[in-house]
Amino acid sequence: MNRLIIAEKPSVAVRLALSLAEDGKPKRLFSNGVSYYQIEKGGDSLFVVAAAGHLFTVKQAESATFPVFKLEWVPSYKANKNSYFTKKYLDVIKYVGEKCTGFVNACDYDVEGTVIGTNIIKYVMYGDVNSTGDLSDVGRMKFSTTTKPDLVRAYESMEGIDIYNYYAGESRHMLDWMWGINLSRALMSAVNIGGIKKVLSIGRIQGPTLSILAQRELEIKNFKPRPYWKVLVLIGDLELENRKGSFFAKEEAETALKVTSSSEMRVKEIKSEESRLFPFPPFDLTSMQLEANRVFRIDPSRTLAIAQSLYEKSYISYPRTASQKLPSTINFQRIIAGLSKMEAYAKDAEEISKKGSYRPIEGAKKDEAHPAIYPTGEVPSGLGDEEMKIYDLVARRFLSCFREAAVLLKSSVVLSAGGEEYAAQGLSVKEHGWLSTYRHYAPKEASLPQLEEGSPVKPDKVHVKEGKTEPPRRYSKASLIALLEKKNLGTKATRTEVIDTLFRRDYVKGSSIEVTALGMSIYEALSGYCKEILDEELTRKLEGDMEEIAKGKLKEGDALKEGRDLISKIIEEFKVNESSIGKELAKGFRESELSKSLGKCKCGGNLMLKRSKAGKNFVGCTNWPQCTITYPVPQNALIVPTGKVCEMCNTPKVKVFRRGKRVFEMDLDPLCKSKEGWAAPKASAPKEIQPAVQMQVPAPEAAAAKAKTVKKKRKALPKKKPRTKKKA
Repeated sequence: MNRLIIAEKPSVAVRLALSLAEDGKPKRLFSNGVSYYQIEKGGDSLFVVAAAGHLFTVKQAESATFPVFKLEWVPSYKANKNSYFTKKYLDVIKYVGEKCTGFVNACDYDVEGTVIGTNIIKYVMYGDVNSTGDLSDVGRMKFSTTTKPDLVRAYESMEGIDIYNYYAGESRHMLDWMWGINLSRALMSAVNIGGIKKVLSIGRIQGPTLSILAQRELEIKNFKPRPYWKVLVLIGDLELENRKGSFFAKEEAETALKVTSSSEMRVKEIKSEESRLFPFPPFDLTSMQLEANRVFRIDPSRTLAIAQSLYEKSYISYPRTASQKLPSTINFQRIIAGLSKMEAYAKDAEEISKKGSYRPIEGAKKDEAHPAIYPTGEVPSGLGDEEMKIYDLVARRFLSCFREAAVLLKSSVVLSAGGEEYAAQGLSVKEHGWLSTYRHYAPKEASLPQLEEGSPVKPDKVHVKEGKTEPPRRYSKASLIALLEKKNLGTKATRTEVIDTLFRRDYVKGSSIEVTALGMSIYEALSGYCKEILDEELTRKLEGDMEEIAKGKLKEGDALKEGRDLISKIIEEFKVNESSIGKELAKGFRESELSKSLGKCKCGGNLMLKRSKAGKNFVGCTNWPQCTITYPVPQNALIVPTGKVCEMCNTPKVKVFRRGKRVFEMDLDPLCKSKEGWAAPKASAPKEIQPAVQMQVPAPEAAAAKAKTVKKKRKALPKKKPRTKKKA
């Protein structure tokens, strides 16, 4: 039998071929510049081919009208020109697949991997990805690492196609597409009524996520700080706080201060006790993203990309998991023996091996498809700095799960003076245990002075410290991902993409995520006229439907009908309020654009950072084409307004930030007298600044006449004679 095995990525296809070939030497073939592999195994010819992610995507059918509910799967290269590179992969798979009678999906074992592989197999078997043909003989490989033992085991014990996972994945694609395209078109239609041309989008998870951020923004905006006072006692470096906590009445704090200052202070109570701190559980995707952000400040999206790369190189297990469990079927002894070959982990691995007990600490979270993230034991090579950091996190977290608990010594002291009590806590590590392995975490230690219970104490200082309550903090990407998981919004694989989309659409900005005027206007318009788009419960209900489909308890068609009915209702509501929504959005857009202004133009308009067709940044006026004033700016730099104006030329001043270079201030006019020395050889001015202030835009008629003249002149030029070889 000829059997086609489909991998999700070319790198995994290589691993599969090398692992399944009995002699470890698969035959590498080429077609259309794409590699594929042939293996002889047990009398069968296996052909391993690679996809390049999704080779098919959902698109509206030709006859579909707004609202769009008639969808179909089409090759990705036909739907998006940026996906044209996928055509050669699909062509090769089709060519090789025509020789085969058996088919195996070896894409990542999750919903997306199931959709990718199953769509390809349907296309190869029946010539139509939308076919409902029989797939009962299709095999499914399930593996969590791309190491040879796991891939061989997955092939030899392959299961049938996970068809319910496919239905759940297809439903999610269909619902997300219908939700996104219909509501985004409704948004853009509304904003066009407001006189603004702007690409807007809103998605099934995007709406509730924006709502969470906007509500936090409103909490911060409406927050009214309250003054409070703390009464503190200082003994050496030790600061003790009044056990009543913060006083919100100044008189009460002053009374406590007076009583304390005029009374003898004694040690009322000293306590000391040991406690055990157990290792943290192994990583799931979210906890790894949070930890990488805390320790290394690596963006969650970047962490996922790095982890996926490490997985494809066989250095760690599959990262898109929600599990904190390490099942006994994993060969811990072999993995720890592999880690012992690396100098960084040799000592810890050897100590674990000496104990001879391989029972790791686990967390509560489960994932039926994959275990927690763990190192495979293969020695990594050629890793970049960030890759090594993520690998080290995973390796140390895994090893620490086998180590003994740390022993902490917690202490506390209470002082009393005139009935007022003051307390402080101390902490020290008595036995480091697993903390010596997982070096990315250390408890904050604090020591207490040597005191005796009942003895008098003379404080160095007793004073009142005034403060104000602070508004709630804005979310970071990492903390927002954790909250979305807690609220069961989105999936472990999609949450980072949803957040990144909000940034791309200019709805939010900053590492401490702030909602822009545009994002706030969308939130306010939708919450006022169309709350369903922002409803968390509604989104959770649809997520629940996907899970029920995957379990075989709900039909795909029923879920899609429910989604269509809901979208139709929202669109009707939207149309009724379209004009009001449009005005709200237009107002937000103008405020958002104004917030990006670098300063005022001489004509009264706002000067904005723009990008030319040639890809160069420049500053232009919002009153273009009436105003044609432009200013050049340094390229590959962050340009930030200062709010100041140059005294010589009266143009706005900006700050220029460039990687690896000093920050400097300059006005926008390159001909200003303040820049007279910038053209000198030793000048520190950036090379990008050009001596052009205005750009003359010719009228269309003049431009057309000029082009016609140039064409005539070119025709009049004599043609070059072809070169002839000279005779020897």
